[in-house]
Amino acid sequence: MSDKKPEQLRSYRWFQQSPPGPKSCFGPRSRTMQNGYSLKEFAGRPVVGIINTWSDLSTCHGHLRERAQVVKRGVWQAGGFPVELPAMGLGEVMVKPSSMMYRNFLAMETEELIRQHPIDGVVMLGGCDKTTPGLVLGALSANVPAIYVPAGFMLGGHFRGESLGSGTSIWKLRDDLIAGDLPVEDWLKAEEVSSRTVGTCNTMGTASTMASIAESLGLCLPGSASVAAVDALHSRNCAEAGRRIVDLIWQGQTIRDIVTREAVENAVVTCLAAGGSTNAVIHLTAMARRAGHDFTIDEFDRLGREVPLLANVKPAGKYLMDDFQHAGGIVALQKQLERHLHLGAMTVNGKTLGENIANATLHNDDVIRPYDNPIARTALAVVRGNIAPRGAMMKPSAASEKLMTHRGKALVWDTAAEMDAEIHSDELDCDENTVFVLRNIGPQGAPGMPEWGMMPVPRKLLKQGVRDCVRISDARMSGTAFGTCLLHVTPEAAIGGPLALVQTGDWIELDVPNRRVHLDISDEEMERRKKEWVAPARHYERGYGTMFLDHILQADEGCDFDFLRDGAEIPEPQIR
Repeated sequence: MSDKKPEQLRSYRWFQQSPPGPKSCFGPRSRTMQNGYSLKEFAGRPVVGIINTWSDLSTCHGHLRERAQVVKRGVWQAGGFPVELPAMGLGEVMVKPSSMMYRNFLAMETEELIRQHPIDGVVMLGGCDKTTPGLVLGALSANVPAIYVPAGFMLGGHFRGESLGSGTSIWKLRDDLIAGDLPVEDWLKAEEVSSRTVGTCNTMGTASTMASIAESLGLCLPGSASVAAVDALHSRNCAEAGRRIVDLIWQGQTIRDIVTREAVENAVVTCLAAGGSTNAVIHLTAMARRAGHDFTIDEFDRLGREVPLLANVKPAGKYLMDDFQHAGGIVALQKQLERHLHLGAMTVNGKTLGENIANATLHNDDVIRPYDNPIARTALAVVRGNIAPRGAMMKPSAASEKLMTHRGKALVWDTAAEMDAEIHSDELDCDENTVFVLRNIGPQGAPGMPEWGMMPVPRKLLKQGVRDCVRISDARMSGTAFGTCLLHVTPEAAIGGPLALVQTGDWIELDVPNRRVHLDISDEEMERRKKEWVAPARHYERGYGTMFLDHILQADEGCDFDFLRDGAEIPEPQIR
């Protein structure tokens, strides 16, 4: 069963057998025995790090403290030695100014937790939006055997006789509240019932999107990306992950052996068919590059022209993740996509993707559509033009068809505070054709590129029955959100990107079918404005914020830190 001998384990350098051994092993062995373990319980066994993002303020992960114990059970059963390591939780709604600002922090923490400790392989427990890419990025850089266990989604709430999609339904209710169509008392009631159980958003938001991507990369046990957090299957998956990681360690199969170029393309295909979050474009770009692959956002557009949207799940569809699970989940979705997938890609359960989905069954063909009956033909699109020369993201599947080709006058805000102060004024100079522009919300500008790209529809328009309009920003948008929003405009305004040069009253043309966005001014006028542009003041002069501003890359490069990209191998720590 084993391709390795105990002395070939990474942890052997800390826990070297044959006492008395060198002095350097006395401390690690002695201190482990201090916790009540005998030498035979850990020496010569694979040491499995269980990296857990549980936190009282990471509410999606409220069950992961208990699930870590289940993973330990599986590790013990397989003859390994489990150790739990806490990591930053990044609860999406709690972390300000944006959890995106700390994704790379979690990646660095994960990498260094592995490197500095006697760890032979890891089981990573996460789920809330930025925890999945943060954990995977760190593991890719450390390059040890790894399995990812998604936290699972919450069960749906109900309000006024209808099911509530976490996030998505609240956006709709917000518009009703602003328009005066929803009493405040009902808004407060919706708050109480919208999050019924532990788990991530129950729509195809960023959390479920990234879980689907992790599984498509081969890093999860089959089907585990579409399991509810409170389902007994979730616990069984945790135990199996604990058993399986021990096998991977003995076999010497590292995470980079799994995350091949073919696996990355499988992840793109699955994301598109699932109607995944635009955030996935940033995260998967960073993950692919950490794995050493030459990958650009254009892969999403190239495959997006070929792969149809099949998952009829909010925000692009009408069902919730619980329905998606019962319809067959990720494996049933991928079964419909076989013609687009690299079926020979290896996964952490020791089988190929093709073997994992060979017997997948589709139980509800309205929740997961057959290939020839899609929800839409295009889930994600990359748009370029003179205000987005390096690209911007669009989610046509969650936007208004009539706005896919549009021309309107710009109304520009330089900050979110300016927008908040003005947008619901009855005197706002706008109509349904106005193109709303919010800038300085990118990686450097906000900072941290928060999910403010789904700007509210002004109350003035809501009262007229308008529920969507064209919105352009260098921000991101929540994966649970919807609307005709052009996002991730790159380069961002705060570093002098052309978005910084747009003025209120300028005409802007959006042509999504032809992947074009254009500011209708001359090149000479653009150059004149550029010369007059003044950079905004820096947000930080010390601490992590300074490091973030000094090293963050743009959205089209995955918003990674420039010094964390794939490069020279870091040597193993000295043990003396």
